[in-house]
Amino acid sequence: MGSQINKPGLAALSVLGGMATLGLTDNFVPYISERGSLWQFHFVRSLMAFAILAAVVALGFGSLRARNWGAVLGRSFFQAGAMLIYFGCLSILPIGVVVAGLFTSPLFVVLITILFQGKRVGPFRWVAVVLGFVGALMVIRPDPAELDPVAFMPILAGLLYAIGAVATRAWCEGESTLTLTAGFFGILGLFGLIGIFAVTGEAPSGHAGFVLRSWGPLDAEMLFWFAVQAVGSLIGIGLIFRGYLMGEASHVAVFEYSLLVFASFWAWILWGQTVPALGLVGMLLIGFAGSVIALRSAEPPVAGRVPEVPQ
Repeated sequence: MGSQINKPGLAALSVLGGMATLGLTDNFVPYISERGSLWQFHFVRSLMAFAILAAVVALGFGSLRARNWGAVLGRSFFQAGAMLIYFGCLSILPIGVVVAGLFTSPLFVVLITILFQGKRVGPFRWVAVVLGFVGALMVIRPDPAELDPVAFMPILAGLLYAIGAVATRAWCEGESTLTLTAGFFGILGLFGLIGIFAVTGEAPSGHAGFVLRSWGPLDAEMLFWFAVQAVGSLIGIGLIFRGYLMGEASHVAVFEYSLLVFASFWAWILWGQTVPALGLVGMLLIGFAGSVIALRSAEPPVAGRVPEVPQ
């Protein structure tokens, strides 16, 4: 029998570092979406990411060998699907709205661990889940008169991301960070390649055409921003994956809420985007819900319980 490594402090720091990195690089997407293609972006970025990973392995800093490629690719499918929706939404919605929708994922993580892993949850965490969803809705669309169904797409991304987060710990125990990162970019690159050939027809100019274009210009400026995204994503996602391997998913997920702060801060600095007062209240509710979940999720060890080992 094996036991899972559990280092909650290091897991939290790892996720916070990843979110700080992604909060900055995600704000560069408008430089790409104005002329580029979502599908081109994911395909080219994945090629760049694999080139960097290959160099890291060649220098002797790890291996891409997986213990179970089926499990790695399975969890990568959900994570990549979440990011496909996330980056598509960044081209048409404010980043604060997109991030708030995506980060309903920690709430979904709690629900998944309750419904499918048989963990007990008391009334405090149930209330926290409800408050977290209410907070997310307040950030996504505070004014019901201007309700836009597209604004709810990031919540679908949040669900997919939550499934992938739980799968990282449940299915991929013992897999290296490099292997998980390679699986993620492999599936995302495949999605991009499919989109390049599947998307046809005329696309509107500007950011509105980001999802509808099959290909965009690949000049020096575009290659630079693709490279920035590739390096930033490798660092950020690698730190997040590492955090999930070191800590319990329902605990670690709470620290992903920090992206709300990092992304909103850089959106204000770079683009002048601000969060309305009701949206700020929603963010506070999300943070409060995450804190309650973190504090109430710790379970004392039970004598005689043997940790489950993924098959």
